[in-house]
Amino acid sequence: MKALILSTNTGGGHNTAGKAVLEALRERNVETRMRDILLFSGKKKSKVVCDTYVNITTKAPALFGLAYRAGKFISTNKFKSVIYYANKSAARRLSAYIEKNGFDAVLMPHLFPAETITAIRKNYGLAAKTYAIATDYTWIPFWEETEPDYFFIPHEDLKAEFVQKGIPEEKLIVSGIPVARRFTIRQDKAEARRRLGLPEEGRIFLIMTGSMGYGNIDSLLSELLSLCGAQEHIVVLGGNNESLKSALREKFYGTNAQILDYTNRVDEYMDACDLLFTKPGGLTSTEAAAKRIPLVHTAP
Repeated sequence: MKALILSTNTGGGHNTAGKAVLEALRERNVETRMRDILLFSGKKKSKVVCDTYVNITTKAPALFGLAYRAGKFISTNKFKSVIYYANKSAARRLSAYIEKNGFDAVLMPHLFPAETITAIRKNYGLAAKTYAIATDYTWIPFWEETEPDYFFIPHEDLKAEFVQKGIPEEKLIVSGIPVARRFTIRQDKAEARRRLGLPEEGRIFLIMTGSMGYGNIDSLLSELLSLCGAQEHIVVLGGNNESLKSALREKFYGTNAQILDYTNRVDEYMDACDLLFTKPGGLTSTEAAAKRIPLVHTAP
């Protein structure tokens, strides 16, 4: 069996879910590849789309929220949206790639590849089984205009929402949101702190900003520091937002706050902390739940 995972770089959660599926399939000796759907429309388009997404969501979140709410209002399975036609442009190249490599299954932890796969089915035909993976604890606009064979959804309670939008119940598989195996293993807190070079005494509060540095971290950090005792510490995982990390390091220099660069040791920091603050993203929330650590959702 050969499987293809299609994601994209608009935020880190979709890729994180894709990599978790990649890990699980390879553990089962399934030959699996993971690709960025936007690259099938050209590297320039991939960069433009991803940069635009990051700039809007970090610098103009209100505008993104308005667009999202508008999408919920106009989303329907009766006609295709501009999102579908934008992703249709990758259909010919992706169809040829799937056929050339003989994939038996295509898994999509993002709306964009699901739109492209729908276009392939309509215009070229597709023998492979296709699976959309919902990575949010809610329905998102335009899922209902896609036509995968099955949808993996996070929770039983979401079935009614998906069915209401026109997705047949027999296509829905309740699976949870995929997370890497390391998030299902809890290591000793003291050992995790030693491994990370963190203080072994006192409480540690972890702030995760998402891959792009979302939320009003400055205000949150100021408030937490005003409440912290001398033996309490705050660790901020600032993702890839260099300007945010630089500003926080300058403002909070000499305090009990550490502002860290992007890391692939998130699971260890979760083990080391006493409380996690993060935006209500599906992936991080699920990872925290799998680790069984206390969680506070902050405004995104």
